[in-house]
Amino acid sequence: MKKGLSLALVFVLVMVCSLSTIFAEDTVTLKVLNYMDLSSPGAQTEINQIWGDFEKANPNIKIEREDLFNEPFHQKTEAYAAAGKLPDVIYMWPGGRSTTLHTRHLVKDLRPFLGKDAKNFSAAALVPQAGGYLGEIPIGVTATHALYVNKKMLADLGIALPKTYAQLVAAAKQLKTAGKGAILMGAQDDWVMQSCLFSMIVGRICGDDYVAGLKAGKIKFTDAQFVKALKFYAGLYRDGVLDKKNLQTAYNDVNGLWASGRAPFMVDGDWKVGNFLTDPTTKQALIPVAEQANYAMTIFPRIPGEKNHQTTSVVPGVGFGMNAKIPAGSAREKAAWKLISWLVSPEVQKIRLETGAAFPSRKGVTSDKLEPLAQERARFYGSFKGTCVLDNELDAKVYAPINTGLQEIGLGVATPEQVAANVQKAYERWKTGQN
Repeated sequence: MKKGLSLALVFVLVMVCSLSTIFAEDTVTLKVLNYMDLSSPGAQTEINQIWGDFEKANPNIKIEREDLFNEPFHQKTEAYAAAGKLPDVIYMWPGGRSTTLHTRHLVKDLRPFLGKDAKNFSAAALVPQAGGYLGEIPIGVTATHALYVNKKMLADLGIALPKTYAQLVAAAKQLKTAGKGAILMGAQDDWVMQSCLFSMIVGRICGDDYVAGLKAGKIKFTDAQFVKALKFYAGLYRDGVLDKKNLQTAYNDVNGLWASGRAPFMVDGDWKVGNFLTDPTTKQALIPVAEQANYAMTIFPRIPGEKNHQTTSVVPGVGFGMNAKIPAGSAREKAAWKLISWLVSPEVQKIRLETGAAFPSRKGVTSDKLEPLAQERARFYGSFKGTCVLDNELDAKVYAPINTGLQEIGLGVATPEQVAANVQKAYERWKTGQN
């Protein structure tokens, strides 16, 4: 009997060891580089309800997530790419900011993974990206330019919402007399002015076909139309619509400045809405729910000589890509796709809609829990036509001198013609493969 019991115990121990080995082999650790503003009201919700819920539902997938924001994120991405050590899953842009990942095929084409689920996304979300394939599945659709309006402030000052640029200039003069600024921007990081304002200006004055010509080298950046767009931008400072202080304002610092009433207008991307909504953790908001009806989202007024009317700069949103080095059919690939498909699922897109993080790329995603500003964002999306974003269309070596050039124009240390010439030289160096 003792012998039989001993054999039984040995058998159980063997089975336990075998099962432990199987479970250990089935456990996959995924390294993820994520883009997150940890100071935003929705950050804790994202950590708990998006990442936390995934790990609870998938105990065999361990996530090692690195959260970075703004330029540190992009610098780390390029460093990983240069070292050939990309994480398994990485937050990406459809073009410009993630050009290296797309054009060097450092990420997989995700279109085959979607299968029949592709029909549930808007067509604009699944267009080929910078590398000619679907390197990331957008978590949303993004308007990089929106004009945020404090309606109550305008009404209190007796100023009507400007419909033309001339009316905006007149309003800026009235605001200066009242001790207020006109338009606030957190443009210390040079991408902000290009992505959130100048791309819209180029879309209005030049048009998308023109940008395609610039990209192909058929039109030079020194052409009269592009210089005209730069001159209009320069005029914003001369006319008192923009203040040089915007160029020294940190990106997140502008949130409090605008909410506190420093100016009735702010220019930023549509994603900025999320910074003013209620933080689920603290139940506090920069703009309380009871006051959110006093605010609106629109686009820049009509520009003199514009070719396109009622347009703003739009791009398929950011999303998550998969490291191309992951072996096809492997457990790691299956785990990475399971994570990516969760991050663009209806459940997650609904959460992002409610927190203001992204406007859905999936069809039919809605919520009855939207705060007034989130509802305003949804309404905003039906009010314009889209044109392109320069840093999504152009290589980093070409749009970088545009970014710095806009700073130089604003500070008064370069003319539009000089900036145009510098960009053209950069384009020619890039086209010929020079550094």
